[in-house]
Order: sequence, then structure tokens, then C-alpha cells
Amino acid sequence: MIASMELNHIIWDWNGTLLDDRWLCVDAINKSLLLRNLPVIDENRYLEIFCFPVEKYYLKLGFDFEKEPFTISGSEFIKNYNSRFHEPKLHEGVNHLLDFVKTEGITQSILSAGKQEYVDDWVIYHQLKDYFIKVLGIDNHYASGKTTLGMKWINEMEYDPDKVLMVGDTLHDLEVANAMGIKCVLVAQGHTSYTRLRDTGAFVFNDLFEFKSYLQNSLPVNGSIGT
Repeated sequence: MIASMELNHIIWDWNGTLLDDRWLCVDAINKSLLLRNLPVIDENRYLEIFCFPVEKYYLKLGFDFEKEPFTISGSEFIKNYNSRFHEPKLHEGVNHLLDFVKTEGITQSILSAGKQEYVDDWVIYHQLKDYFIKVLGIDNHYASGKTTLGMKWINEMEYDPDKVLMVGDTLHDLEVANAMGIKCVLVAQGHTSYTRLRDTGAFVFNDLFEFKSYLQNSLPVNGSIGT
């Protein structure tokens, strides 16, 4: 379990953690795979191979960057994804969980590998803006730069890093949290399988309901979280 700590702030990842968009990521990449006569994938395969940097994930899928630069297939994926941009829904229980955290007096932010304008759009579209003191996305289409963004945010933040928790759904979220010097928990309903998350040694929840239940049982007063 998480070591005893006082919790002042939660940093949420967006895609996969709060937004249920795995199905769209699979659909969008399969369109690109079909165009190149490469084998398509299902969600189970996706959960086992998706990774950062995303170039490595594309190589696992069979893309050949000597024949075609990543910028072409990467931009193609974004176009495919954006054609259905507002179709993904929030994971079940997101609003109740954010309400609970807010009621506990714990501030919240988003740190995403999505482009800033997209993340802003999503947050407004899903009517979540009032929950977050900061919404942070990257400045490119290729999911690069989240660690640098996170380091900048933790240095700006008024809280002791020991009192900040990151909630994500990928191995990269754990890497980012480690670079920031903060604790991290992972939720296995996004873009990475439970087994891969568990093998990192991190504390893993099956879904956001399980995470909320843990918080409810572990936050007696003033954001104090215990084992």
C-alpha cells in the first residue's frame, strides 16, 4: 500500500485515466495499419505493446521508419483520432471521484501527453474545468515532452512533492512521477494491462471505483492518507 502521507494535491493523467479512449486509439491505428498491409490489432494486443516513446510502439506494430518517417504515420493517427475526437466518454465514476477529492480539500490538476489545445477542449467539453487548478498538455502531436512539463509544474507548485500524488495508466506515468519526485498509483483500465503495471512494483488499482474506495477509507481528515 501507499506509505502514510498527507495528500494536498492529485495530478491526473488524462487519456486512459479519466477519458475512456482506448477503443478509439485501436481504431485509429488500425486504419493506418490497413493502409500499409500490416496486421491489425485488438484491444488485448494494444494493452500489451503500447508504450512511450510512441515511436517504439509504432515499431512494434511493424512501421518502418526507414521507408517512411514517423511524422507521417504519427500525423495520420492524429487525423484518424480527431475525426471522432468527442466520441470517447469519461470513465464511469469520474465526476463522483473528482467531486470527492475536491470536497476533501485536495486540489487537482491534469498532466497529459496530449496537445494542450486538445486537452483544453476535452476538459471544457466534459464540463470539468472547475475541478482543476491547472491543465497541462504538450506542444506537439507526438506525445513527447510530458516529463519536462511535469518537472516544470512540480517546481512551480506550492506543495511539498511528498504531499502530491500522480494517478496514471501507463508505465510512462510512473516514469514521469519518479522524475518529479512524487508518489504514483496506476489504474488498469486505460492503455496498459494490469500485469504490465503490476510488474513495475507500483500500487495498481483495477479501476477508478477501487481507487475512490481506497481514498474514502484512507483520508480521515485534511487529506491524510494512510495504509
